[in-house]
Amino acid sequence: MRNCRSQFLALFLFLAAAFLVLTNGFTARIAAQGNEVDVISEIAPIGEVLDEILRNYVREPDTAHVVEGALIGMMNALDEHSSYISAEFYQEMTEETSGEFEGIGISIHLDEQKNIAVHHPIPGSPACRAGILGGDIIFKIDGVATKGMSLDEAADRIRGPRGTIVTLSVLRSFENPDLAPELLDIEVKRGKIPLESIAEFRLLEGGIGYIRVTDFKKPTADEIAGHIATLEEQGMKSLVLDLRWNPGGLLTSSQEVCSLFLPRNTLVTYTKARDLSSGDLTEDMRLFTDREPVLAPSVPIILLVNEHTASSSEIVTGALQFWRRAIVVGTKTYGKGSVQTLIELHRPAGAALRLTTGLYYTPADVTIDNEGIKPDVEAPMALEQWARLLQQMRDSYVDDPAMQNQQNHGAATGNEKTSTTIDDVQLMRAIEILNEDQLFENLLEKYHKDTSETQVAAAESSKEAVH
Repeated sequence: MRNCRSQFLALFLFLAAAFLVLTNGFTARIAAQGNEVDVISEIAPIGEVLDEILRNYVREPDTAHVVEGALIGMMNALDEHSSYISAEFYQEMTEETSGEFEGIGISIHLDEQKNIAVHHPIPGSPACRAGILGGDIIFKIDGVATKGMSLDEAADRIRGPRGTIVTLSVLRSFENPDLAPELLDIEVKRGKIPLESIAEFRLLEGGIGYIRVTDFKKPTADEIAGHIATLEEQGMKSLVLDLRWNPGGLLTSSQEVCSLFLPRNTLVTYTKARDLSSGDLTEDMRLFTDREPVLAPSVPIILLVNEHTASSSEIVTGALQFWRRAIVVGTKTYGKGSVQTLIELHRPAGAALRLTTGLYYTPADVTIDNEGIKPDVEAPMALEQWARLLQQMRDSYVDDPAMQNQQNHGAATGNEKTSTTIDDVQLMRAIEILNEDQLFENLLEKYHKDTSETQVAAAESSKEAVH
């Protein structure tokens, strides 16, 4: 019993220390919560529960595991984007934004029902080759149900050394009521995951450059700039920048990408965080472009977006749309307007928190968190169309990786029409617009909507989510 009591005391002291770390050790921050919240009293039940576990649990508990579970629960109770990150996964995250990592190559998120869902598979990844599709709901990982599982725990189970196998049990639904949902067990062999942000780049008929960006990493802006230079050498007259199925990434990367297209010192976004003394959201950071653009302002640009365009890709969309530098085509974006900060922890060593610390605002002075950005030109595609198109695109290069930049988008990319061909109607609409007029000002006058229509302020409840 003495050992249990000493474990309890050490554990409680650890949690108290962790609390002080999260508040940067300033008692003033505790006092700043006001009389409404007695923080010390609020965390007392944690100690009581741990005491009961250490006294009465049928087996000797792994205290480190119990603490980690408590931390996971605390972070999951905040919002869908905040989470506790284990030391192992934090190391993998760091590698993911700058190098290679081992796994299957999928981006996952929580859907509205809190299911683990596939945002998109990375082109050329093991998941992509195995047939995993964006929108698939993962209900089991190697036979373990994902209900109630955090994103980090799911990712940790999915990842692993290359050459090993993970089995994902997925539910694939379609918008067409005549098509019944499919239950699939898909085996995926883990491997080295390519981390390039550019899935495709090519020159289409009529001098239209096409670049598809999968996410925003440290080298993304440089990759885009290099491809633009190549396309201009080939005679590019206009550009389609495809941000569909792009879940975002680094905030600084979105700033750098905007700097490729907007004049120096143009506002990209600003953020608001909670003021501890008042509890109100106050501005704490502004991001501006920091270089001269690589593309002349007269070169027409169309951004392709859909409901899976999120976070940093929405920052780029909001800035280029507001400053009339691009016409946005597709469907309303996801609406992730919150900012997550990675906070490294001293205990457990190497672990970190992904904590929602603020909201970002577009240059239109609105946060689109839980709201999204509306396109200038609507071009909807049903989920079953997307599933068939992505399969068609994948099939066009799966047997020959050299064909990755020649993926089959149907008529938009000049591929031969067959009875089974699915057309990328959003890309086709972008091409139609660019072929109408060589003068970008004329296209803007015809198609660009006022941002009071396309960038609408989120509901007040969304703004208060970080209080």
